[in-house]
Amino acid sequence: MPGAVPADVDKAAFTGAPMPDGLSPEEKVAFERLTFVYSKGIAYGYQMGLRPQTLYGIADSPVGLAAYFLDHDAWSYALISRVFSGEAAGLTRDDVLDNITITWLTNTAISGARLYWENKLPFFSVKGVSIPVAVSAFPDEIDLGPRSWAERAYPKLIHYNKLDKGGHFAAWEQPQLLSEEVRAGFRSLRKIAIAA
Repeated sequence: MPGAVPADVDKAAFTGAPMPDGLSPEEKVAFERLTFVYSKGIAYGYQMGLRPQTLYGIADSPVGLAAYFLDHDAWSYALISRVFSGEAAGLTRDDVLDNITITWLTNTAISGARLYWENKLPFFSVKGVSIPVAVSAFPDEIDLGPRSWAERAYPKLIHYNKLDKGGHFAAWEQPQLLSEEVRAGFRSLRKIAIAA
């Protein structure tokens, strides 16, 4: 989630206002995705941010936890359900079940909500990052992060790559691709450090 959405675009998507004028075709697709996420896919984040303790039911039942993980928002459900429909999308059924099992056995479903409880920043808008940044734009990410937005959001953008597959949990879905992206993204910094 690159967090590079311009303020006017973020506000329009969040409030359901019309798409701002002057967006490129790639930015229009990103706006439409963001509008969908705000209307059908972020309620779990608000719930975890406002009242995470009320989710204790997912810590009491492995079936409840599995149901929550599989269908906590519309976008994730679409991505996960394709695995159970026979599509090869980076994850397997065992990957999904392993994730649920590890969370159940470590009893970390509720503590995982602390990220939302402690975060006081907007979900997708620019955060004012001034250090070197590498952005890998995965097509199934909930925030697509067009290059034009990344360049405006990050004055020290050192790497941008638009990938063909992967999504919000790229480390889980496409670990090889993500590791290649981390290496490519910070290659220029490594060269500087070696030269020094």
